Amino acid sequence: MDDLRQKYLDLIAGAGDESALEDLRVAAVGKKGEVSLRMRELGKMTPEERQTAGPALNALKDEINSALAAKKAALGDAALEERLRSEWLDVTLPGRPQRMGSIHPVSQVMEEITAIFADMGFSVAEGPQIDSDWYNFDALNIPGHHPARAEMDTFYMHRAEDDERAPHVLRTHTSPVQIRHMEAHGAPCRIICPGRVYRADYDQTHTPMFHQVEGLAIDKDISMANLKWVLEEFFSAFFETPGIKTRFRASHFPFTEPSAEVDIQCSWEGGQLKIGEGDDWLEVLGSGMVHPKVLKAAGVDPEQWQGFAFGMGIDRIAMLKYGIPDLRAFFDSDLRWLRHYGFASLDVPTLHAGLSR
Repeated sequence: MDDLRQKYLDLIAGAGDESALEDLRVAAVGKKGEVSLRMRELGKMTPEERQTAGPALNALKDEINSALAAKKAALGDAALEERLRSEWLDVTLPGRPQRMGSIHPVSQVMEEITAIFADMGFSVAEGPQIDSDWYNFDALNIPGHHPARAEMDTFYMHRAEDDERAPHVLRTHTSPVQIRHMEAHGAPCRIICPGRVYRADYDQTHTPMFHQVEGLAIDKDISMANLKWVLEEFFSAFFETPGIKTRFRASHFPFTEPSAEVDIQCSWEGGQLKIGEGDDWLEVLGSGMVHPKVLKAAGVDPEQWQGFAFGMGIDRIAMLKYGIPDLRAFFDSDLRWLRHYGFASLDVPTLHAGLSR
């Protein structure tokens, strides 16, 4: 019995895992284990032999079970120690940044535009997306026969035949915001008006709803030279390329006089567009000096005040800057597209830290 005791205590002490320990338990004290078989032999012994062998076998069984329990606890402690060592984490380390959602490129570019013009003293003005045709057309010196007022180009709101109120439209540009701002605040002023606009058009470069930003500066000594400086500073900051050249081409808009289309310097090399270099030009916006009739409609005396205005498509300049080929993808709600072109939600564009990071 001493040999049996020593055998199993040595085997238990050398067991490397709980599986080996379980095999030893079965071999020693299981139903067909060596100790159990010895205990079955007690019936064949004399009463005197049983009095000696019985307590000894029970003591052996208890000792082996105690050794098994102690070894199992030791193996469990060792496994826990290894897990704690391998899964250790220093909670004093700074947190690892994780992307929490994505900012849509249009929202990102709006923030970039706002940051750039805020640095030049422009504030942001907003207005209703459904406006009367007076604010959308008449106040901007757009005559009744102008093609832009046709239902094939403009979304008119439904109204009853006997409704005598002025027709309302989904605004076709953010210029009505300029009129409302001048009505409320007068002159001088320096504002940009970003927002959604609507026109009946849909293809690779046009959508029925898109985004536009218009700028307005009114004072007593503003000229086209100021307009050119503001736009060149904006493009250099927005495309993060210093010294971008602009070219003004004479044009016609009902709300400005004189009017000019503005092109920016670019190059096409191997089918790739590069802004701010080369000998080619790319049209990006319309601009001009505010028409006296527009000032008068907004309650500003054109004999004392003058200024410039400009307007550009936010979606379009976002496509130019970030290489997005199709305008329609902006509105497809495709999360794969957004994860590819989107921006980190906590990175706020600033001129000193960088617009696009």
